[in-house]
This record gives sequence, C-alpha cells and structure tokens, in this order.
Amino acid sequence: MIHEVDDVLKELLSNGVLAGSGIDVSFEAPTRDWAARRNAPVVNAYLYDIREDAARRQRGHAAVRDDRDIVMRHRRPPRWFRLSYLVTAWTKTPQDEHRLLSAALATLLPHELLSAQELPGSLGRLGLTMPVAVSGIQSEARSLAEIWSALGGELKPSLDLVVTVPFPAFPDYDAAPPVTEGAMVRVHDVDGGPPQSTERAHRPHQVAAARAAHEEAAARRAEKP
Repeated sequence: MIHEVDDVLKELLSNGVLAGSGIDVSFEAPTRDWAARRNAPVVNAYLYDIREDAARRQRGHAAVRDDRDIVMRHRRPPRWFRLSYLVTAWTKTPQDEHRLLSAALATLLPHELLSAQELPGSLGRLGLTMPVAVSGIQSEARSLAEIWSALGGELKPSLDLVVTVPFPAFPDYDAAPPVTEGAMVRVHDVDGGPPQSTERAHRPHQVAAARAAHEEAAARRAEKP
C-alpha cells in the first residue's frame, strides 16, 4: 500500500498549486549524486521513516455484509502506520525553492483528512479516512539533521509530512452460513423415554403450540389412576 500513498501524494502535489507548472514530483533519496543529476526544478518527497501508530491498534472484528445485509465475512481491524516524508524543493536559487515549498504547503494543508473516495486501490476499499499532517511537531527518533547527514547532503529547508495509513492485519475470514430454518423441537416422555414426536418449528407460535401439547399430554398421564 505504500506505493498507493506515493500515488496519492503525487496526485495532490501535481494537481494543486503546482498544476500546469510542469514541475516533477520525485520520491528518490535526495543524495548528492541525485542532486547532481537533476536538470529541472523538482519537488522531492522522500520516505524516510515507517513505524506503527500503536495508539490506534484495536481488538475484535467487524462484520462485512452483502447487499441483503447478511454477514458474509469477518474482518479484523487494520493496523495503522505512520509514513514520514521529507518534502524538499530543488531549483537553482533559494528563492525559487522557497516558492515551491510555499506552493506545496498551500496544497497539502487543506487535505488533513483524505476520504476513502479519494484513495486508490486497496486503500479505498478499506473505506477509511487517512489523516495527513504537515510540518507538525517532530516526534520521530531521528532528527532531520541526522537524516541529511545519512544522505550525505547539506541541510535544506523542508516540510515534514506524515501520512497515517491503515494496513489490513489479517485477511478476511468467512462467517458461518446464515440460519434459514427454525429450531428443532423434540418432545420426550415424562419418564425420560425416547422422543414421541419431532417437530420443526419455523415460527415462534409453532414452538409454543408444541410445548402446550407436551404439557397437556403430561397432565393427562398424571390424572390416570
């Protein structure tokens, strides 16, 4: 599903304030070699951290129903993961880079929650909204300075973008077949002998009638000398 999140971000950035500018959106690691190879302005969204949001973990299961509202399968709650992206702009001048970062920020801020209808593929089929946080308080173990040092580059202005994504924990499993018949009522003799009759009750009043007949027969036997 991570590649689907990449597709969502590329769609947002390309069709937002940057629409019609011809500026590309890249997900490659912004290393020195990558920076030396680029020959046009680009917005880079580098995925640098993936970790579970344990506070969102849930237990139990949810029912998956068909068009007739019959439970067909059961589904365990998804596990949620925080995907952290380092968003940077690459041009020939710092002023142009700041303009691109401002455009990216203006594009991302209105999309704090992405609905299921906005999500592609398996993400959309989960039917869940996806939170998006940009330039919030950094809570990850690695600082941005450490990330740039690991990439072998110099520190640049950047946006810290965090997308919280649901991942299916387990595949769906089938539910038991729906009940289509009523209860089976067996009438036994009072002395514990074999059943005298067997009734299949499809409606509550049939069950009540069978129980009344059993009680009446027991009363008649009790009246005999």
